[in-house]
Amino acid sequence: MSQYTARAHTNIALLKYWGKADTNLIIPTTTSISLTLNEFYTDTTVWFDEQLTVDDITLNNVSLAGRSYEKVTRFMDLVRDRANQHQFVHVHSINHVPTAAGLASSASAFAALAGAASAAAGLSLEPADLSRLARRGSGSASRSIFGGFAQWDRGHDDQTSVAHALTETVDWPIQLLTLIVNDQPKKIDSRGGMQNARANSPFYQQWVDMANAQVPAMQAAINNHDLVTLGTLAEANALQMHAQNMVANPPFTYLTDVSWLIIETVKALRATGIPVYATMDAGPNVKLISQPADTEKIMAALRQVLPEIQVTVATPGPGIQIVQGDRI
Repeated sequence: MSQYTARAHTNIALLKYWGKADTNLIIPTTTSISLTLNEFYTDTTVWFDEQLTVDDITLNNVSLAGRSYEKVTRFMDLVRDRANQHQFVHVHSINHVPTAAGLASSASAFAALAGAASAAAGLSLEPADLSRLARRGSGSASRSIFGGFAQWDRGHDDQTSVAHALTETVDWPIQLLTLIVNDQPKKIDSRGGMQNARANSPFYQQWVDMANAQVPAMQAAINNHDLVTLGTLAEANALQMHAQNMVANPPFTYLTDVSWLIIETVKALRATGIPVYATMDAGPNVKLISQPADTEKIMAALRQVLPEIQVTVATPGPGIQIVQGDRI
């Protein structure tokens, strides 16, 4: 069997996915919209091997075990079933993004795995089918099949819950400043956190209704290259999502004092006329939606309150790339 390597980039959700209507098929409660990022990505190489007696899976040159290993083997079983393939497999992944730190590493990881594994198994999947497959590993991976802005329609079954590109070529000035508050794995994983919020937040359904109602306005902001509306919606949506965690029973939060200090700094910058907006996924790290022309002013303000903060400028990135062999 041939060896294939795929590169998929992380995406940051501007309208969040936070809760499953179907935990087996990973069908979400909300439609989400994201921006794929160029600077963070996963490279995954896959090949089948008749000599193997178990799957060989490594991440960053370390063999996986336990729950992480089982998650990948279950995903590979989906590929094997579809391809009528019975051999075990080598899966070697390198994450160019901190793992399990709220920076969407699972999105790039399972999108890359879907691409490389399906190609190695002899499947020729259209982007929509690849998105559906990636979704079964990690919901947000459905969006990382596409570059630029993508939308994951919540749907109601395996066929209709799928992502598609809104615009893959982003030709207007937008960027994300990614601030690393903590690059270590979080104590509560995304899957557990979102299910706890869905089950135990008294306002969860109101959030679902509100988030779904925000979709047309976010689509219009993207079409109109309207950074202010896009940023305002994204920041509100993120804070509303995190509020569900804080009012759940028991309450929990991914955000730290440093996260909130960054958010307050962003608010102060906006008061001076600089269009910058915060968004946070399931972790303490904060992403700032802004325009490149304001980078130095934003960085100067951040350095005043957090001199040692690690910042990466992230720009719109491409969709998945798949090649035969071991080079992208």
